[in-house]
Amino acid sequence: MSAGRPPGALDGPGAPPRDPSEVLPSGPGSVPPAPQLPPEHRRRWLVTTLVVVVVAVGLIVGGPWFYARVLAPDARAPLALTTPTATPSVDPDAPLPPLDVDGTWQVGAGSAAGYRLGEVLSGEQVTVVGRTEQVTGSLTVTGGQLTEATVRVDTASIATDESARDAYFRRALDTTTFPEATFTLTTPVDVAAVGAATAPVAVAAPGTLTFHGVSQPVTAELLVQRTPEGIEVAGQVPVTLEAFGLDAPDLGFVTVEPTGSVELLLVLVR
Repeated sequence: MSAGRPPGALDGPGAPPRDPSEVLPSGPGSVPPAPQLPPEHRRRWLVTTLVVVVVAVGLIVGGPWFYARVLAPDARAPLALTTPTATPSVDPDAPLPPLDVDGTWQVGAGSAAGYRLGEVLSGEQVTVVGRTEQVTGSLTVTGGQLTEATVRVDTASIATDESARDAYFRRALDTTTFPEATFTLTTPVDVAAVGAATAPVAVAAPGTLTFHGVSQPVTAELLVQRTPEGIEVAGQVPVTLEAFGLDAPDLGFVTVEPTGSVELLLVLVR
């Protein structure tokens, strides 16, 4: 009688075919065969495996493209002058009284600075914006002339939407050795019109921009306006990375444009 058969079942020419699952291993140390999946389960397993492999390959090959097209947030707008809002004592539509701009002004709370660069990420154009509010400095106006101005930015605190990019930025700028970027005015600028202006005043401020241990002459294109609390200044400085000893990264799937801009918004208080 065969093991695994019901009592009375016979082997022989007239016996029904043996079910493989009924065959038990014989002999010492024999290992029973692995259970067989039904055909529909095997097909489902194969389809699931293929889908996982395709998705994994897609993430490796097309991940940067997918990020650029779908996941990357829209670039933040350039730093700009604020629109005055109403307060219990100030009507934003009422003309401001004339302001004596002479004196020393400090860079106060609400100021910000950073950079704007273009990237090509797997063939897709992406604008990268880094920002920090760690901005200090002072400006001096004498006889309606801006005679002195120094603005300092803590470069290590500049952040984008990607921490990995920020780490690369800090290494590239060597922020441990050069923790600040500075702009210093080199030529007096006439700002007398700001005192009575009812709209922002455009000012071109020649100066020296220093970061990564390199100083270069630049011109900051600025807009200046009075506010009920003081003065606001917003603008940008075009920069070329190579001029500051920096190579535009080219990592294959991402290429950084060789030019960009430094942006700033200064809230000036006495």
